[in-house]
Amino acid sequence: MLTININGSDRSVDVDPATPLLWVLRDTIGLTGTKFGCGMALCGACTVHLDGQPVRACVTPVSAVGTAKVTTIEGLSADRSHPVQKAWIELDVPQCGYCQSGQIMSATALLAANPQPTDTDIDAAMSGNICRCGTYQRIRAAIHRAAELAAKEQS
Repeated sequence: MLTININGSDRSVDVDPATPLLWVLRDTIGLTGTKFGCGMALCGACTVHLDGQPVRACVTPVSAVGTAKVTTIEGLSADRSHPVQKAWIELDVPQCGYCQSGQIMSATALLAANPQPTDTDIDAAMSGNICRCGTYQRIRAAIHRAAELAAKEQS
């Protein structure tokens, strides 16, 4: 039995310690916002935060979580009020939407580390997230918009 903190709540799970965090989130706990894409940490669809840092849940064994706090797309806000979520909705970023939870989680980590990123900063931070629909320009615009919204909230 392992206890992990997910979205601010301690959860006990009875799984093999080698089980990827992705499957614990989706199959054991029922948080399906984190998506399975490639299973090899190449596409970013499974991105979650461990203590605020983006990680690929498909290759992170649940035993590696330890005392770190896991944040999933469901944990950003209960009502889509997080600045990144607001910007994504305002700019109508998703096309098919499959990669978007991972995109949002990577963008959120970027803005936490760099509240006013340049296009170059955004491209570097988001380079591990693949969007098969090609919404990269909308993603970049939404990250800039989220930075504006976050700055307004802080003032």
